[in-house]
Parts: sequence; structure tokens; C-alpha cells
Amino acid sequence: MSKQKLDHLGVSAFCESMAMMARSGIQTDEAIELLQSGKQHTGGVLEEGLRIMKEQTDMGYGLSYAMKESGIFPDYALQMVEVGETSGRLEDVLFQLAKYYADQKTISEKLRNAVTYPAAMLVLIIAVLAVMLVMVLPTFTDVYNNLTGSLASSSYSYVRWAYGFCWLALVVMVILAGGLLIGLYMWNNGKRASVEAVLRKNRMCATILESHGMFRFTSALATFLASGHMQDEAVLNSIPMVEYKPVEDKLNKCVRHMEEGHSIAQAAYDEDLFEPVYGRMLLAGERSGNMENVLSRLTELLEENCLHQVDQLVGIIDPLLSGVLMVTVGLSLLSVMLPLIGMMNSVI
Repeated sequence: MSKQKLDHLGVSAFCESMAMMARSGIQTDEAIELLQSGKQHTGGVLEEGLRIMKEQTDMGYGLSYAMKESGIFPDYALQMVEVGETSGRLEDVLFQLAKYYADQKTISEKLRNAVTYPAAMLVLIIAVLAVMLVMVLPTFTDVYNNLTGSLASSSYSYVRWAYGFCWLALVVMVILAGGLLIGLYMWNNGKRASVEAVLRKNRMCATILESHGMFRFTSALATFLASGHMQDEAVLNSIPMVEYKPVEDKLNKCVRHMEEGHSIAQAAYDEDLFEPVYGRMLLAGERSGNMENVLSRLTELLEENCLHQVDQLVGIIDPLLSGVLMVTVGLSLLSVMLPLIGMMNSVI
């Protein structure tokens, strides 16, 4: 069993390839052999996983068992493939999984870029401020000290304000960078809830987290329904995929409504789980017997909304950090240049 896992894009590509071959009538063992022949001499996680899967399918085991034995697939994919095999809707489930993990890849990259850019800007600002404090300001200070005797006793003493301003900005930027690094460490080491609790205090971040959680829920729900699950069971199995407590709390309220005999669409509408237009869209899909297609469309809309909100956040942070850099450097240089202008005027 491999210790490494396929990334989202790898899982999506595998599921889509298997789904297309299943649609063409190719048996599971033959499909895996075809994928394996196309990956010869490439190395990597997938090639090793396909080798193990081929061994298992040759012994008569199903796709879900072979995927589990390979150890390269996430638990959610394993669970869904097993359900698809049991219900006889493996092809539909594989296509749903392919779309789900492709969407997850898109959002993950967008969120990673939203963090990477501010981090790079913080590093740049810290570097510029450090150069200002270590090289630029001391050079001007030495010049003025040689000309006037002492900055403290001269008319040019306000140059010290440039030092103070740069030091203040540097301390703030270092604190922000440290907070970002600590947040990333906690997020990747089982402290996600603590980081989310801090992020929720910012309205825009809270909205992004909620949109992402709703996207994960609707995508998982569509997959479970495609696999033949009943509505109540599908909702219960989809809740753990959300990984955002405020959304999970809303979904648990919806579950209590469903226990009273309501459908998921009616419960979601009553609990304001979605925006009103989305809630009515889900109700219409349920009443028309087109629930799966509506959920698929709703998932796309939620993904687009989440990506749009991330772009908005980056659009705010970008000019803000750039402005801090320009203002800090500009005021500092102005502080050290004004005395020089004064001296030139006095000479003239």
C-alpha cells in the first residue's frame, strides 16, 4: 500500500478515465490495464497504485476494494465508489467524483494563491524596510551628522521620525507575516477550527468560508444522490464533508426538519441554508423531479461565487499592501530629503 496520496487533479483524472471506459463497456480490470499501459515508465504515485489495483482486480476484487488496497485515494472517493458499485450506478458516481475533485482543485489553487500573494508582498515590504533601516537612512544620517554635528541638536532632527516610522511599519509587517505563518501551520496540523474562529471575525473571510462549505456540501450531496442514496441518508453523509462549523450547524437544523417529514429542499428553504434565489431553485428542481441536475447547477454557482469572493479579497489586499509599501518608503525618503533641500536653499 502506498503512503502517498493522489492530489485532487489526479483523482479527478482517474475517475473520469474509469467512467468513460465504463460507459464504453470496458470491464474494470481491462480499464485499469489500459491506464497502466499508458503510464509505463512514468513512475510516481499513480503507476504504483495502478500496479496494486491490477493485482487485486485480477484476483476478482471490485474497483472499490482495489482502490482501497492501493492506498492512494482519499476516503471520500473510496466510500463513494463502493456505494456506486453496490447501487449499480458506478459510472454516474465516477463522473460526479471527477467533477467534484476537479472543482476542489480549482478552489484550492485559488485559495492558495490568495494566501501566497499577500505573503510575497509582506516579504517584499519587510525586505524594503530592512534595507531602508540598514543602508539608506544611516547613510543620510551620517551625511547630516558630518554637516551639522549632531542630528539631535540640529534643525534636521526630524530625520529620526523616518527611523521611527520605518521601525513601526517593520514591526507591524513582521507581526502580520508571523501571524500568517502560524495560521498556515495550525491549518495544516489539525487546528483548522481555531484558525476559522479568527477568520470568522472578518466578514469577507467568513463569507468565503461559508461559500466554500456550501459548495462542498452540495457537491457531496449530488454525488451521494447519484449513487442511489435516499435524501436523508445523503444529507447525513454529506455533512462531514463541509468542514466548517457554522454551515454544519445549519445543516443539522435541516436534518431535524427532515426528521419531521420535510424534504431537503423545503428544510433548506425554511432554514435559509441558501440565498432565497438558490433555495427556490432547489425547491423547483425537487418538485419537477430534476433534483440532481439542479444540485449540479447549484454547485457550479456556489463555486463561481466562492472564486469571485476570493478575487475580491485579493483585490482589496493587493492595493492595500502596495499602498503601505509606497507610503512607508515615500514618507521615509521625504523625511531625509527635506533637510537636503533646506541646506541647498540656504546655500543659494
